[in-house]
Amino acid sequence: MPNSWDVIVIGAGVAGGLAAFDCARRGLRVLLVEKRSFPRWKVCGCCFNANAMAALTAAGLPNLFSDQGAVPLDQLRLGWGGRTLNLALPGGWALSRERFDQALVNAAQAAGATVRFQTGAVLEEMSALGRMVRLRPAGGASAERIQARVVLVAAGLQHQVLATSHPASADSTPGSRIGAGCLISDEDGLFESGAIHMAIGRSGYVGLVRREDGALNLAAAFDRTAVQSSGGVTHAAELVLRQAGFPLPHSLETSRWQLTSALTRRADVFSGDRFLLLGDSTGYVEPFTGEGMAWALAAGAAVAPFVQEAQGEWTTDLEHRWQRRLETLTIRRQRLCGLLSTLLRHPLAIHALFRAGSQWPAIPQRIISSLNQVSPLLASH
Repeated sequence: MPNSWDVIVIGAGVAGGLAAFDCARRGLRVLLVEKRSFPRWKVCGCCFNANAMAALTAAGLPNLFSDQGAVPLDQLRLGWGGRTLNLALPGGWALSRERFDQALVNAAQAAGATVRFQTGAVLEEMSALGRMVRLRPAGGASAERIQARVVLVAAGLQHQVLATSHPASADSTPGSRIGAGCLISDEDGLFESGAIHMAIGRSGYVGLVRREDGALNLAAAFDRTAVQSSGGVTHAAELVLRQAGFPLPHSLETSRWQLTSALTRRADVFSGDRFLLLGDSTGYVEPFTGEGMAWALAAGAAVAPFVQEAQGEWTTDLEHRWQRRLETLTIRRQRLCGLLSTLLRHPLAIHALFRAGSQWPAIPQRIISSLNQVSPLLASH
């Protein structure tokens, strides 16, 4: 394998996969490394909104959802205290992360990128030609040291690419909820296709959506204390579903949940000498209707021009401009989700939202439309 690259992308998830594809199609020599093997299931949900579609289109993959058999989403069903709000959710899609992430990697390889699975990566010192990276293959194989003009860090919420003391390492927010997810068969057919079903409870929320293979994907956010006091994640999910007035799928009793670290976190800076952060590595808040996927895809679709520019001189101005670009594309949108997350922790606020929604449905519909609004930066491509 070559010792020097134009760009090394660490993490083959949503942001890293799209960034690798876009860089490769522009003629850059791209190495994409991923610590796990593909295809693989992810705790985070499988919902994509209209802004996610715009990011794929901007990067040159407008048909990816339809080609992979994604399920169109057009409705959001909110449940709380036995009451339901049905809201329009135009332009959404549901697609398993197994198929979506693999499709991005396949597209990157077809564009010329080299992909290494089961390989961890750590940023090391600067070299005369760029940034050194230590690759750590799984299975006890010897580590390798390679270099790149630019390194893109897209390694997820709690990556170990940088030292935890580095300002580009994200710190979790006190009181942050934890994420949880599972996949069940739902042979009862209790939750129809084409809609996101979101159950809101006192200790968190559970989102349910039917994938292209018919399975029901559950993605949730819980107070850590609620999971501990209720006797586990399954019981915490059952409690939230009951509080919302949603039926309990029989398969939920035997479900196998996976947990994430604290969801809400933020890095102090999004770049350093010859590296840029993107995706969940920059920070995250609790999403609701596919926003998390859209944030990552928007960053993945925006970074290639910065990588091309950095094949020459690296400047602090480039770092500042990347910081501002992420502020526009993702951080401002995350603040809205953070506000909603805070409101949904207070029963009086939830009651007011549902009461207003039943009398003036345009109010919650406007909030959902704001979450799904296509960024002008993506629409202009």
